[in-house]
Amino acid sequence: MDNQTEHVCIICGQDKEEGICILSQFICEACESEMVHTNTEEVKYRFFIHQMKQISEQVNV
Repeated sequence: MDNQTEHVCIICGQDKEEGICILSQFICEACESEMVHTNTEEVKYRFFIHQMKQISEQVNV
């Protein structure tokens, strides 16, 4: 898929082609999948919440 544009994931910081955009912020498929399957008691869950706050911060600017 040569026509796809790479985006920087707001969770992992890597350039990826596949994922979702939420209010102009990109989340790669791997991070999206990991977020969906992470239990709220896990430490990684807090990291995801922290990274996702970037979306709301940009909306409020």
